[in-house]
Amino acid sequence: MPTKYYWLKLKRDFFKRHDIRIVEEMPNGKEYILFYLKLLCESVDHDGELRFSDEIPYNAEMLATITNTNIDIVRSAVKVFTDLRMMEIMEDGTIFMREVESMMGYETEWAKKKREYRTSLRQSEDNVLPMSDKSKSIEKEIEIDKEKEIDTRVNYQRIADMYNETCVSFPKLRTLSDSRKKAIKARLRTYSEEDFKTLFEKAEASDFLKGNNNRNWSADFDWLLKDSNMPKVLEGKYDNREKENGWSFADLI
Repeated sequence: MPTKYYWLKLKRDFFKRHDIRIVEEMPNGKEYILFYLKLLCESVDHDGELRFSDEIPYNAEMLATITNTNIDIVRSAVKVFTDLRMMEIMEDGTIFMREVESMMGYETEWAKKKREYRTSLRQSEDNVLPMSDKSKSIEKEIEIDKEKEIDTRVNYQRIADMYNETCVSFPKLRTLSDSRKKAIKARLRTYSEEDFKTLFEKAEASDFLKGNNNRNWSADFDWLLKDSNMPKVLEGKYDNREKENGWSFADLI
């Protein structure tokens, strides 16, 4: 599976936002903001979600440890962030950093190497453009190349048909909305169509994903294609496990 590198894109006016200013003016406000930024960084490669593991959500003590933040600061900051809707604590204990989706950037290992190679070539050639302009030009070329590569191999209907034919226990996919096409295209930045086939086969073989769990919940196409869910299914996190005392490991996920 290709390596991906993630980063946060902070807008220039980040510290002028009303919620950030409000928090910063509070007692210990600057420590709250530093803690907030650390949480954003921790969640950037999980679509804004924070958990210690599939089975265990973070508690205040864990957050204090991983962010090197005073426990009292953590407790009070979490309350402030939830009150201001800067974060959300979900029913299963997952922490959701609401801003991450709009702030996230990433590139694959392939794109990173290509960017570095082109940078080295440009530095050894002419000096017609300032370096800042060169960097922008290189980044733009990489993005264009990457989009062209994906566009040439995207067959949305084939992915949809693959899901409907394989995941017979799941709700049928009847329409390919723009958001679903966008999700397919986004996952194809990292995965192949063969990975999609494996994804659907594993989902169909998983009792937990088909609704045999203590949540009265089952997965669907949109859930399977989330960036934070697809790798878990492919890695076998939702594979059937032998039951003990009437429950399975999957029931705890």
